[in-house]
Amino acid sequence: MSKQFKVAYQAAIIILAALVAMLMAAAVLMAIGADVLRVYRVILTEPLKNLSLIAEVMLRAIPLSIIALGISVAYRSGIINIGAEGQMGMGILAATATALFLPDLPRPLLLPLVILAGCMGGGIWGLVPGFLKAKLEVSELLSTVMLNYIAAQLYTFCLRGPLLDPAELTMGSGTPQSMRLTRSIWLDRIIQGTRLHTGVFIVLVLAVVVFLLLWKTAFGYKMRAAGAQDRAARYGGINVAKYMIISIGISGASAGLAGAVEIAGVHHRAIEGITGGYGFSGIVVALFGGLHPAGIIPAAFFFGLLIVGADMTQRMVGVPANMVQVLQGIIILVIVAAKMIVANPYLMERCWRSYQAIIGKKEVLT
Repeated sequence: MSKQFKVAYQAAIIILAALVAMLMAAAVLMAIGADVLRVYRVILTEPLKNLSLIAEVMLRAIPLSIIALGISVAYRSGIINIGAEGQMGMGILAATATALFLPDLPRPLLLPLVILAGCMGGGIWGLVPGFLKAKLEVSELLSTVMLNYIAAQLYTFCLRGPLLDPAELTMGSGTPQSMRLTRSIWLDRIIQGTRLHTGVFIVLVLAVVVFLLLWKTAFGYKMRAAGAQDRAARYGGINVAKYMIISIGISGASAGLAGAVEIAGVHHRAIEGITGGYGFSGIVVALFGGLHPAGIIPAAFFFGLLIVGADMTQRMVGVPANMVQVLQGIIILVIVAAKMIVANPYLMERCWRSYQAIIGKKEVLT
């Protein structure tokens, strides 16, 4: 089987999967009585019409990219992290508490400390299912999902209790949010008049670090080996449990970093609902990007486009904004199906033989 055929086969599967996803989404839109072509046009073109809207798309892509990069590390190491939503919340709490308790530190010290606290908050929360999986063989699918609920309740408790802004009590509104954080931890704006901040550079640096870690170091090779075939890895002397724990710790730290960047760059305080489903969307972005930094960055931009475009369709076309969640679900199903097809060597072999037969018939006719 030629290398050219393998590349063409994979490209054909991807193109076919994209067409199937579009058709399935179109069927859903038609079922609710929406103008399919107009909805697609609004989602895919309206957010790109001016610099301010493009900045909003990139703003959504920042936390998605950071979380997805962490998800890819865990996935490549053989562990599926569905707890990024809770890990992001724990990162926000840790970063917020650090900024509130050390407000007088100079910016060169406080900002890195807040970012580090966010990473530690998410990382520690991620280590829990890692230990359960490695030591007790508890399914990470169950433990990470359950920890999301615990994290959500703990997050709400802190915002309504220890971290609640005293001004909210004075005014009697009781809105669950922290005090506004000191300007020393605010990330600078890249483009004046927009909310786009220097978190973009954090994403690019993290993407390079993840690539170098997984594909250019012996440590990363062992992580990928543990994820690809754990029995063979154990036979080769690799401590699979150790790399599982480390990988989900890194994944949780990435989610916590996303939370710290979100409050430092956008909201400047912890607010209820700030995670906005980024933890779950990040899983889709990681899969859509092929679990590789080079694919995750454009995939995050695409999903940022979907999020902003979905908000615009609600105003311009009357389609509910939560339709983007339906699109994400469709994309997940299609990606999983496409991966199964691509990974099936027997199907590829059959297609190769059919291709050879067609070529042979053409040669006989000519």
